[in-house]
Amino acid sequence: MPTLFDPIRLGAIDAPNRILMAPLTRARATADHVPTPIMAEYYAQRAGAGLIISEATGISRQGLGWPYAPGLWTGEQMRAWQPVTEAVHRAGGRIVAQLWHMGRIVHPSFLGGEKPVSASATTAPGQAHTYAGKQDYAEARPLGLDEIPPLLEDYRQATRNALEAGFDGVQIHAANGYLIDQFLRDNSNHRTDGYGGSIANRVRLLREVTEAVAGVAGADRTAVRLSPNGEVQGVNDSMPEELFTAAASALSSIGIGFLELREPREDSTFRAGDRPAIAPRIRDAFSGPLVLNSDYDGPRAGAAVERGDADAIAFGRPFIANPDLPRRLKDGLTPARDVQATWYSQGPEGYVDYPAAAS
Repeated sequence: MPTLFDPIRLGAIDAPNRILMAPLTRARATADHVPTPIMAEYYAQRAGAGLIISEATGISRQGLGWPYAPGLWTGEQMRAWQPVTEAVHRAGGRIVAQLWHMGRIVHPSFLGGEKPVSASATTAPGQAHTYAGKQDYAEARPLGLDEIPPLLEDYRQATRNALEAGFDGVQIHAANGYLIDQFLRDNSNHRTDGYGGSIANRVRLLREVTEAVAGVAGADRTAVRLSPNGEVQGVNDSMPEELFTAAASALSSIGIGFLELREPREDSTFRAGDRPAIAPRIRDAFSGPLVLNSDYDGPRAGAAVERGDADAIAFGRPFIANPDLPRRLKDGLTPARDVQATWYSQGPEGYVDYPAAAS
């Protein structure tokens, strides 16, 4: 029976423990989405994770609409990531880049006034984070069929850049209401072509993106994140179990290195109603390593791995204030608390100044 602290092979990556660092947007890049030197210190501090999944990183100008988030579509961005991956590797860690296209969540102010793209002409609820403060989301335009091949090439190029920057692999962000999730779910995908309607059609973009990325990185250095939860950023589905098990089956056939699921536990306040968990069905549909994420503490994470519910657990917010989280969990230490006011600030405070626990 494996434990949280046993090694695991995630595709081509040998991880020394089953405590992964989940993607965490921290907004420490430049306004042009170029990584900064302080990011190397931050990620190296957390190299004790079995594997670090980087903060969500834009694949293109069209796909990135978060202030001070990093990108991977230009040579300058790629070269600025190199000191980050080198620092993680020097500290004995492993890191993959999470590839991000936000779809309709991108505000037009990031696009020179142009509309964002999505599966269909829909509008996200709420307001976008922009350099000018919070602004209402705008209606997206449907992504044209002729735009899908260039989109796939954007994913390929971002993958090439990630590998050249020294990342050990990539993870495709297909969760949390962003572009691929907008195609997956039926309340945001109203298309009548080969990418809409049936579940098989709505899974098509996910499959094609994954095949494109795996064609560059290798399937064993490609991962995917899904969020088989209730409504998130305005997207939802009428048959989530059928949808996400079909998605997991498609990814299993490609042979990706691992699948990460962000699904709140049954006792979480983030859980949608009394819907049963979908992760057990995905466990049956996906043959590779399965990583669960959302609201875990050490004891719950350890129990999930020992029961066989998951092969590893990804922790997000606990890594903010606990750079040495795996050691703290193993030693039963009380985790430090983070300060929300500094999650997205641009300086070192609340970023690289959380200390490791005393020996």
